[in-house]
Amino acid sequence: MTFDGWPRAALDFYRGLELDNSKAYWLAHHEVYEQQVLQPMTELLDELAEEFGPGRVFRPYRDVRFSADKTLYKTAIGATLPSGGYVQLSARGLAAGAGYHRLALDQLERYRRAVADEQTGESLRDSIAAVEERGIEVTVRDALKTVPRGYPKEHPRADLLKNKDLAAWTEWGTGDWLQTAEAKEHVVSFLHDARPLTTWLDAHVGPTTLTR
Repeated sequence: MTFDGWPRAALDFYRGLELDNSKAYWLAHHEVYEQQVLQPMTELLDELAEEFGPGRVFRPYRDVRFSADKTLYKTAIGATLPSGGYVQLSARGLAAGAGYHRLALDQLERYRRAVADEQTGESLRDSIAAVEERGIEVTVRDALKTVPRGYPKEHPRADLLKNKDLAAWTEWGTGDWLQTAEAKEHVVSFLHDARPLTTWLDAHVGPTTLTR
């Protein structure tokens, strides 16, 4: 089927779930989730697959076994793309990311070596600047307080060496366009604009080779 955006019912579903994150609410609105939330996401991923590879939708259930937060359900639907892309819909609307949202130990080692190198390190600065010039935020969710062991504290790229992840991120909100195919255009344009960063990460970091 053709992707035609998400209906208002998808946003209403997540607004309700934020207020009543219970099994009773989930069961009562499960059909809305399947038809108005999950189906459009699946259709979008199908259309993105040719250029960005087959996407994968995250499960809607939270793993609460080791968490102090016992909330049962995620208040957003998220999907990943092999290219490092991420698409999310919540009550606040559509958002997307691109990059490495969590670096495994082997990736972190390669990342730091590349940042420490004068040529590749400065090319990362250039890549970040190119993405930011297009109005996209480059974010870090987790970083060390000090430069990692083995690198000089006064390193010219000390700020980048501290990172434990690196990704582009943008949010578009809930305009009327969200109910149309224009939502796909937002995502595609973002993934293209984020390529200076993702290209650098793919070239100098790459996927983890560690097994869990």
